[in-house]
Amino acid sequence: MSEDSLRHVTIERTGAGRFTATNARGGTIGFGTGAGLEGGTDFTPVELLLAAIGGCTAADVDVATGRHAEPDGFTVTVTGDKISDELGNRMTDLAVTFSVTFPDGASGDRARVILPRAVAVSHNRLCTVSRTIEVGTPVTATVADA
Repeated sequence: MSEDSLRHVTIERTGAGRFTATNARGGTIGFGTGAGLEGGTDFTPVELLLAAIGGCTAADVDVATGRHAEPDGFTVTVTGDKISDELGNRMTDLAVTFSVTFPDGASGDRARVILPRAVAVSHNRLCTVSRTIEVGTPVTATVADA
């Protein structure tokens, strides 16, 4: 792997069922197991996966359509079913739905025309997160020497 292609986050346990992920730039996000959390509002790892899928493709689509018009509304909903079967725990039937509106006028019309193509290009080529899931890649898990 080259230094340009390597991405990483570090996960630290902050309490029972609670964790903080830190990226290479120092950004952090807290998450948990979804059970027994204060207020129960922390994202679970599965919800972070859904957010990563939606966020990745939303960013692609925003860049493409935003060249033409600032949206009046821009919502991406990501759904899926969490199942447990002979293959283990996993998500199935993942779906990303865009609900985007643009202002009236020529620039909004251009953005509306581009929207379906931008969604398709992101899904089929650009979004690293959903492309990795669809293409599939091995994941290794090891224990570091203490």
